[in-house]
Amino acid sequence: MTALTLTNVNKSFGKVHVLKDINIEIEEGEFVVFVGPSGCGKSTLLRVIAGLEDASSGEIRIGDDVVNMTPPSKRGIAMVFQSYALYPHLNVRKNMSLALKQEKQPKDVIDARVAEASRMLNLEEYLDRFPSELSGGQRQRVAIGRAIVRQPKIFLFDEPLSNLDAALRMNTRIEIAGLHAQLGTSMVYVTHDQTEAMTLADKIVVLRDGRVEQIGSPMELYNNPANQFVAGFLGSPAMNFFPAGLVTEGDDRTMGVRPEDLYLADDGALSVHVSHVEKLGGDTNVIAKLGDQQITARLFGQHDIAEGQSLSLGFDADNAYFFSPEGARI
Repeated sequence: MTALTLTNVNKSFGKVHVLKDINIEIEEGEFVVFVGPSGCGKSTLLRVIAGLEDASSGEIRIGDDVVNMTPPSKRGIAMVFQSYALYPHLNVRKNMSLALKQEKQPKDVIDARVAEASRMLNLEEYLDRFPSELSGGQRQRVAIGRAIVRQPKIFLFDEPLSNLDAALRMNTRIEIAGLHAQLGTSMVYVTHDQTEAMTLADKIVVLRDGRVEQIGSPMELYNNPANQFVAGFLGSPAMNFFPAGLVTEGDDRTMGVRPEDLYLADDGALSVHVSHVEKLGGDTNVIAKLGDQQITARLFGQHDIAEGQSLSLGFDADNAYFFSPEGARI
């Protein structure tokens, strides 16, 4: 069953056309991530789905219902924001239960839902604490719990981890993935972090300048990008691009090779000059100059490579990607 359908959705703010003919289908239980650079329209799209912004044109359907004219509180969605948006004068229990009280839910229903959500999120011992007494990760879990108790048809997450430090982001990401597995509810998640997108999503929607560039599973997009933008956006370190003419005489295409597909070779196709080395323990990232182009080689293990050194790098031609001057995949 389809949980959410967007058909030819457009959004303009005055003369600025922000969302352009968005067409997306999200199935029941899917975890879908909207990803793209800042300003691509992903958060605006989430707000249009939530009803916090009106679509200028097009249709938004949740389940079988067209909801363009339905207020946010009646759409069957629950949203978790980048800012925790907790009430500082209410403890955790009251923050999580407030929406249910406003809906006039019976006390036993409220108590049961708060108890279940706090159990899922390991918040039982914090129910009587106030937001000021919690860490950033705990506050974010309270915000997620506040969404869970509403038992929505769809969860919407707007960059929920961006205020957390790196270690906490990873832990909370794992918690959100586990939560999705437990609940089985459709989730739409906005991020600019392609690592979050790759590790969380059943399906990724890549956006640029208000348009959908490509939709697919993480590995589909990683292994078969539709264009140079998608190829360069997904993957860390990012895909290397350089004129194919450096390898193939007279070729005006752009060649793309992922850093992990480059290797040290005595007579490799690429002669580079090392400008920086990142020694990460398990991996070594070598940043080097190929003519005027900067490229990165991700080498497994530890390597004694120094800045200023000349290297020869090889790659398997089957792992190369080619793009037209306009950026289309060839």
